[in-house]
Amino acid sequence: MMLSVKVIPNAATTEIVGYVGDVIKIRVQAPAEKGKANAELVSFLAERLGVPKTAVEIVRGAGSSRKLIRISGVDATALPLV
Repeated sequence: MMLSVKVIPNAATTEIVGYVGDVIKIRVQAPAEKGKANAELVSFLAERLGVPKTAVEIVRGAGSSRKLIRISGVDATALPLV
């Protein structure tokens, strides 16, 4: 399954803010430096979806706020994101 995500770093809490079209908007506490925000995003999505961190992969946009995420082992119809 693939997700389009817009990440907002340096937030007070890590949380899903909402949707803009088909893009999920997520705030993360970590700063956007040295991969910290990406690592927190991966951890957050893995925990939220009940999959290991290795099942969450940033396919495109590692250096950008817009990312394409591949998640293995999850059925898109059963997404508990909200």
